[in-house]
Amino acid sequence: MVWRRDLERVVGLPPCWTRQRGTGRVSIPREPDPAQLIMSVLISREDILPRLQQTVEAEFGEIEDMVGPLGFDFTTYYETELGPNIKRWLWSFAKLVDMGALADIKRRTNEIEQESAADGKRRCNIDPGLLSLWNFVLATGKVNAHRIYLGSGIFADLTLIFRSSSYQPLPWTYPDYASIEMRTILNDFRKRYKWKLQNTAKSRQTSTA
Repeated sequence: MVWRRDLERVVGLPPCWTRQRGTGRVSIPREPDPAQLIMSVLISREDILPRLQQTVEAEFGEIEDMVGPLGFDFTTYYETELGPNIKRWLWSFAKLVDMGALADIKRRTNEIEQESAADGKRRCNIDPGLLSLWNFVLATGKVNAHRIYLGSGIFADLTLIFRSSSYQPLPWTYPDYASIEMRTILNDFRKRYKWKLQNTAKSRQTSTA
């Protein structure tokens, strides 16, 4: 059908995602591959970073890649709480996670933000997201037309799609995530993630041989 071809073209889904016309095939639910957990961490005081990292790793496991500090001048929205001269770190975790866990992860990072607050103000902003071979999805508590409700006040934001050998922005993508710098970093994270999936598949084949 035309709408399926348009969906593949605009959103960048692989052709195998849609049902082949005339084959009579139906969608059979199955568990997707686990995703790569990525966190964007905004802070203005670097002295809180070691303790924050320790807390986050105790909850979500080892951080295998840490990129930062990166400049953050896309908005002044966070300065009231975090203070001026905000910097960003990107953390990529060693352990892959179930795609269905995004809302729970976001709720826990919200709690960590509050636990590290001082004088009623957050000292960090943690935005968790799940990176797959096809897209990058952030968790948010803000409703919008393109966001899918996951439950308990958390929405999934389709932030980037993978097409033409790179993650690509969508009309609603925040400018910082649409930037070349951010997408280059995520492309590098994707290479390691793909390697993990391939090695996991090889291990399964070996164990069943």
